[in-house]
Parts: sequence; structure tokens; C-alpha cells
Amino acid sequence: MESLSFIQWALEHLNYWTVALLMTIESSFIPFPSEIVIPPAAYLAAAGDLNVFLVVLSATAGAICGALINYGLAIWIGRALVYKFVNSRLGHALLLSEEKIVRAEGYFVKYGALSTLIGRLVPAVRQLISIPAGLARMPLGSFVLFTAIGATAWNSILAALGYYLHSVVDKDHLMEQVSLYTTQISWICIAIGVLALLYIIYKMIWK
Repeated sequence: MESLSFIQWALEHLNYWTVALLMTIESSFIPFPSEIVIPPAAYLAAAGDLNVFLVVLSATAGAICGALINYGLAIWIGRALVYKFVNSRLGHALLLSEEKIVRAEGYFVKYGALSTLIGRLVPAVRQLISIPAGLARMPLGSFVLFTAIGATAWNSILAALGYYLHSVVDKDHLMEQVSLYTTQISWICIAIGVLALLYIIYKMIWK
């Protein structure tokens, strides 16, 4: 309850710091929709209370921080658990092996840039894409770069939407319109993600 109260307080007092903090939480292991953070902040920017470019910058910085939390946890905690499961009787019964996991990690290293970039645009995948990146020990520089590109793209879309809606709806109806538009945008992003996944699978099968 206290954490929910804090999030509610932060949403009612949006500034660059609270945007960054909420987006850090959104991108880590305590996910909640970025749609309730960035569009309202951009709405305030359109009213002259904030700068929309700094809103996007703050949101992207927070997204990177949250992603790094998951990335680090996957490296220091998750990987050991994965290998422990793979080497267990159940893991062997499911035809898993340490060799297969090593190959999978190597594959993610090769195609991880595209996976990380596209994953940041897909709902429900945004927060999780950092975990396989950490498990595969994707180079930190590449991980941060493509996370930043994907997060900036998504945050810019949400910011543009919030900024535009300032001239269309009043504040009381903002989230209703945001929900309507982001649903459509999410389907487009999912389609892009599926096409990218099919391309990756095709390359893997062809090889």
C-alpha cells in the first residue's frame, strides 16, 4: 500500500525526477504501464509546465536504469538458477542441456541487438527483454545503446501523443484517450515484433 501511495503521489507531482524514477520502476522487476507516466508529463509540457524533450530524456534515462537492474539480476542471480535447472533431472527430462543453453546464449549475443531494440517497443516484453540479455551476457555497451534507442522511440511516441492531446481533450479525459491510442499503437508494435521474430527464426533455420 505504501508503494502504491508513493506512485500515486509521484503521478500527481510529475517533474523530470519523478518521471525518471517511475520509468526506472516501470522497466525493472516492478512493472506498471509507462502510458500513465509519459503522456501526462507531455501534456504538462504542452501547457508550458515542462519541456517535452527533457521529459523524453528523463523517461529514457529511467528506462535504462530499470533495464540495467534486470540485466544485472539476470547475470548474478538468474543465470545460476537457469543452469541449475538445466542440469537437474527435470531439465534433462525436458531434453535440455548445458550445451544447448550455451548455444542459445551465443545466438542472443549475435542477434541480441535487434531483439533488445524491438523488444523495447512491445508491450509486456519491454520489461522482460533485459533478462535474456543478461543471461546471454550481451555486451553492456551494446545493451545500453539498443535499450536507449528502443526506449527513446517508445517514449517519443507516448510524449508526442500526450503533447497532441493537450489541444484536443481536457485533463479529465486524457487517460481515456491515451488508452484508446496506445492500444492501437501497441498492436502495430506487436506486429513489428512478430515480423522481426520471424526474420530471426528464418535466419536461424537457414543457418
